[in-house]
Order: sequence, then structure tokens, then C-alpha cells
Amino acid sequence: MDRPVSAEHYATEKHEMSNKIDPQPEGIMTKEATERSEGDVEIYIDPKKEKKLLLKLDLFLIPVVMLVYIACYLDRSNIGNAVAGGLPADIHASSQQISVAVSILFVTYVTLETPCAIIMKKVTPRVMITSLTFIWALVTIFTGFIQSIGGLYATRLLLGACEAGLFPCLNLYLTMVYRREEQAKRVSYLFSSAALAGAFGGLLAYGLLQMDGVAGKAGWRWLYIIEGILTILCAAAAWFGLPNDPSKAYFLNAEERELVKLRRLQAQKYLGSEEFSWQEVKAALCDPKLYISGSIQFCQDILLYGFSTFLPSILKSMGYNKLQSQYLTIPVYIFGALCFFAVAFASDYFQKRGPCLLVTNIFGIAAYIILIASSNDAVKYFACFLAAIAVYNGPGINLTWLNVNVAPHYRRATAIGAQQTIGNLAGIVAGQIYRKAPYKLGNSFSLGAVCVVQFIIAGKIMYIRWLNRRKERIASGEIADSRTRTTTGDAELDFKYHY
Repeated sequence: MDRPVSAEHYATEKHEMSNKIDPQPEGIMTKEATERSEGDVEIYIDPKKEKKLLLKLDLFLIPVVMLVYIACYLDRSNIGNAVAGGLPADIHASSQQISVAVSILFVTYVTLETPCAIIMKKVTPRVMITSLTFIWALVTIFTGFIQSIGGLYATRLLLGACEAGLFPCLNLYLTMVYRREEQAKRVSYLFSSAALAGAFGGLLAYGLLQMDGVAGKAGWRWLYIIEGILTILCAAAAWFGLPNDPSKAYFLNAEERELVKLRRLQAQKYLGSEEFSWQEVKAALCDPKLYISGSIQFCQDILLYGFSTFLPSILKSMGYNKLQSQYLTIPVYIFGALCFFAVAFASDYFQKRGPCLLVTNIFGIAAYIILIASSNDAVKYFACFLAAIAVYNGPGINLTWLNVNVAPHYRRATAIGAQQTIGNLAGIVAGQIYRKAPYKLGNSFSLGAVCVVQFIIAGKIMYIRWLNRRKERIASGEIADSRTRTTTGDAELDFKYHY
């Protein structure tokens, strides 16, 4: 019976595979008309077996990734629910001080994102993600016991420091498991977690705020305490559920582990060297794509942080009571998540990122115009659904766009961390523009951001297409190769950028 050929065999003898490897093993083999991967390794993987492997990876890894990020987003954005539940009055805080508390989280958050992304591989994903989750869980519990605005400032700063590394590390982890053409779907799971966190957060807040007075504590205090305890359980799930090396995952059999290794070889140029290099960090920081992507992320995050943090307060300003403003967020967030899934699948299918952003942002423009101009509460509530389309697709698809266009690993890690740092500065801005009902300043600023970003996205599409055309012209000998910074990784001539 024919034996599947191992990944080690391909790695050491790929130059003579076609002559030495039995042509008919089961599922993993070479063939006369081989498929050439991005790393120029001639490997054929049975599509049926690969599909089964991807399903298994999704079933075991994605729920854990989503669970951890839902906890992260709940613990960060629940200040909006707590404010609607009476936090300001209990700690004697003004609306301006609450705005500062919202913004101050991002001071430590943006500072530590890039370092966390760079060191994750050294520390290992399991240790990094579990440790961050456990520490911020404790900080969330402690928030339930604060007595002053100073206490809130302190816990928000600590929360920002702990949560800073989570998103870039989870995103980087997904790039270690999935190939370029599979990225948007999986990033959609991550960003949809933010939407589902909003929905679940509204439902959880609705229930926990009714514990007002239990054991002599306000409902918003129970909100923090219970959510912190739940996050400790999420830390345990991360420790046991996220293997450092997917090719050694406990839930895969021997053949599936070999498939993971072979997929890694197929995508070797995209994944790149496992060794840390300051040259790769420098290459990422000198790449114009990073700063264009960061500008897009900043504008899209204005929408994300303003909408997700203040939606309960926005609804309350429409005349809904404290509890109604919590549960009415649920269908909005679920709709946003479903739309993101649909757009992400389309993005992967057509391998187009920029056009998806342009289309979804049109809904955001319409939404904020309605929120600013309309006086009808039902119409304004409908506008929240339209806004959710742009709010979640914008940051998620843009991050995928960066993921698939930067290689190798440490260049990508640096780019992801730096892009998130630039984008998350919007969190500081969001806390200052959404100050007072009916939030016309915040909605107007968000409208301006989504209009400006359309021009930046269009410019990036043209830039990416120009880079691809230039590579083709250099490869054909039509023009000389005048590049001086780097010609490796994503700069190689046969690495085609997605636009």
C-alpha cells in the first residue's frame, strides 16, 4: 500500500521529488502536472482531505479564539453598559471624566501592541494569550469595587496594558494556521466576535443590571465582577485549546498533522523565516502599505469604537429606558456579525479586499446621515443597523488586506502590531467626541471619517495595482529593477498583492 510522503521529505529533497516519490499515495503526493505553491514547492494535497482538515481546525480553534476575543471586547466596552446602568452617579463622575476614562485605556493599549506581536512567537502563543487573559480578568473583577473616578482611571489603564497584545496575537496566530486565500473568513470570525460580544454584552448587562442591590452592590458592579469571573474561564480555554504548533495539535491524527506541515511548506514564502530579524522589523516600518493601512484602520476604528462603546447610551438618548437601551443593542450587533460573515466569504472568494470596503462603507455614510438629520427614533434605530455593516466590515477586511500582503512572519508581526497601534488611537478620539446626548458631534465626526476613508481606500487600490504591474514589468525585463530596500518576502516578483 502506498505511503503518504512526509513534510520533512519535501523540505529536504524537494528538488528531486518528481523522480523519487511514488506517484499514487493516498491524499498527499506529487503528480506530473503538479500545483506550484507560493514557495515554489511542488506539492499536491487531496482537496477533500484538506477540506476535512480545515473543518477540523475551524471546529477546534475558532471557538476558542472567538471566546477569548468576546471576553476581551466585553471587558473593554462594558463601560458603556455600566454608564447606562448608573456608574457615573455612584462614583461621582462627570460626563467629561467618563469620556477620559473611555479614552485612557488606549494610552497603554496602543503602546504595547507592536511589542506583544513581535515577542509572541518567542513566548509562545499559548503562554502569551492565556497570561494576558487571566490578568485582565482580575482587573475587570477589581473594577467592580472601585469607589472613585481615580479608581476607574487606574483599572482602565491596567486593562489597556493587558488587552493590548490580544488582538494582534490572535490575528497573527490565525496567519500561522491558515493560508492567504483563507484569511478573510477566519478574521471575520475574530471581528464578528466583537459584534457578538456587543449582542451578548447587551443581553448579559440586561440581566446583571437587574441584580441592583444584591449583597448591597449596584448592578453595574455585578456586571464587572461576573464578567471578570467568566473571563478567567476563557483563560483556561485558551491554555488547553490553542496549541503552539498546529501540526502537533492533540485533535489531529498523524495524517492530518502531515497535511498541516505540507500546507506550511506550500505557503513558505508567505509564512517566511521562523528566525527573528531586526531587518524584517525595519522593512515593515519602511513599507508604505503599513501607513496607508494604518490610516484606513484609524478612520474605520473611529466608527468601531464610537459605535460599540456608546450604542447603549445612543439608544438611551433616543428615549429608551436603562434596560431597553441594553437589549435593543442585541439585534443590531447580530446583524453586523452576519453581514461581516457574508462580506468576508465574498472577499476570500473573489480575492478582493478594497472593493468590499468601499461598498460596505456606503451603508455607513447613509447611516450617519440619518442619525444626524432624522428626528424619528424608529428611523434612527434602523440607521444603527446600517451603521453596523460598515462598523465591523471596515476594520476586519482592512486588517485581512494587510495580513495577505505582508511577508514573512516577523515583518507581518511588526506590520500588524503597528497598524493596530495607529488604528487604536481612534479609541482615544472616540471617547472625546461621544460626550453628550444626542451625540451629534460624535456622529458627525464618524460621518467625516467614513467619507475620508473612501478616498484613502481608492488610493490604496490604485497603489497595489501599480505595484503588481511594476513587478510584472520587472519580471518580463521591460524595466530595470530599481528597488533598494528589500526584494525578499512580499517584495519578491512572484508574490502578487491582493487589492
